Amino acid sequence: MIKKGTRYVFLALAAFVAVVPFLYLASNALKTSGETVTRVSPNPFSPEFWPQVPQWSNFATVWGADQFGAYLLHSVIISLVTLAGVLVSSVLAAYAFAKLKFPGKEGLFALLLATLMVPETVTLIPDFLIVKALGWINRLEAVTVPFMAGAFSIFLLRQFFRQIPRDLLDMAKIDGCSHLGVVRRIVVPLSWAPLATVAFLDVTNSWNALQWPLVVLQTSDWRPLSVGLARLISETGSDVPLRMAGAVLAIVPIFLAYLAAQKHITESITAYGLKQ
Repeated sequence: MIKKGTRYVFLALAAFVAVVPFLYLASNALKTSGETVTRVSPNPFSPEFWPQVPQWSNFATVWGADQFGAYLLHSVIISLVTLAGVLVSSVLAAYAFAKLKFPGKEGLFALLLATLMVPETVTLIPDFLIVKALGWINRLEAVTVPFMAGAFSIFLLRQFFRQIPRDLLDMAKIDGCSHLGVVRRIVVPLSWAPLATVAFLDVTNSWNALQWPLVVLQTSDWRPLSVGLARLISETGSDVPLRMAGAVLAIVPIFLAYLAAQKHITESITAYGLKQ
């Protein structure tokens, strides 16, 4: 009983430490510029940590600044289009690596995993040259198509697909299902947990992407929220509350997505993520 209680205390302290930066972000987003200098405290239980009068107008100011709402819409569209491509490519590739037999399968899979060790900056220039040759600069394709396949997503789904009994798939084939029919009717319905994990991770990566959009988007036509937030920080200068308010608005959609997928993410990682 004591051991269990100690465990809960430790987890509560760890959760508190993890939440404090977000509380600090929210409290400064609701302060005036003067309060960010005069009312400073790292302790959430101190009155100095919180604003005297919450300045909700900071969020309205940020929302109306420099097409912030348009940038948010762009990020939503980019994330959803990228997610659709990731799910299709990852499911098909993972099924092939998990259930099909073809020459060089293990070598190709090892090569795929090796790409996880290559930093993004190494491939930045070749990727840019390819996108430029295709005429995709300043277009939606530039910030979606290059991210429609991910080695980690394929790896995670493959680990789960390997646990699906082959007899179940063979019975579907006897009933006349093709490989695509097996994927659509059996594999995908049984894989909601890992699919939710893949969806959340890829949406988060797409949402937070900054370097690549800065390189391939020179106009505001498809400028995502990450770039818009960077511009806001440079334009507002020392106006800390507006910068913090913009960060809060950028975090909220991802936070809601995590709440929606939390159960599936936990189930997927604990049950399948570490299996070989």
